[in-house]
Amino acid sequence: MPNTQPTLNQVVTWAKTAGELVYAGFEEEHIIGFKSAVDVVTEMDKSSETFILEQIRGNFPQHAILTEESGALAGEDEHLWIIDPLDGTVNYAHRLPIYSISIAYQYHGQLQLGVVYDPSLNECFSAERGKGAFLNGKRISVSKTLQLVQTLMVTGFPYDRHSDDYFRALRLFGHITSITQGVRRLGSAALDLCYVASGRLDAYFELSIHPWDIAAAALIVQEAGGIVRDIHGQVDFMKEPYSLIGSAPGVYQQLLDELEKTE
Repeated sequence: MPNTQPTLNQVVTWAKTAGELVYAGFEEEHIIGFKSAVDVVTEMDKSSETFILEQIRGNFPQHAILTEESGALAGEDEHLWIIDPLDGTVNYAHRLPIYSISIAYQYHGQLQLGVVYDPSLNECFSAERGKGAFLNGKRISVSKTLQLVQTLMVTGFPYDRHSDDYFRALRLFGHITSITQGVRRLGSAALDLCYVASGRLDAYFELSIHPWDIAAAALIVQEAGGIVRDIHGQVDFMKEPYSLIGSAPGVYQQLLDELEKTE
């Protein structure tokens, strides 16, 4: 690996500092913009992103960046940062404390570092490829659940309320709820996946997701011993159209089989 690769400690520091910035403004009145009728952005999304971009550009000016608010920023394609400066903006705008900062680093198309920080609970999930997954420095692992009926799952819904994927997501929600202990909708895909990585939840599935929502947390699930695939079971999940399953191994195939029934 070249000397231009960042360290996990660097990324953890940046995520926590961005999180502190966002947390400090949590109770304030927010300036809310609308990307669509239900997809919002606040001034804190932009402040967090500005801080993270400054750190990357200051330390690795040659790297490419993909971030939610600014889109794709040019650089050397073999080095790619994938950032969600505030995942769970709708929650944040309503002062619901379920949101996170998500930063991933990818080298030659392979995720290498992932950090998701939850400022409300001061929980920092992190992973480096081949070195395991951690929560506040303590190793974590996915659940050992073997039966779908014993699982608690989590999902999300597309922002486009008129899309085929939205109506399929509703069908999936109803079906999977009927054969498990329940399906939660928390509003932060990054935290959803981290809760799977730490064994709090058994699996996550979602259609029409964005790469910045899932990149860091997907690596964390993998390093925690979980299986990460696209909604059709394909290994290469970091490609359009983005969809994801992140699951404990013991129930992955059962979940995939049930999802396929709703095609």
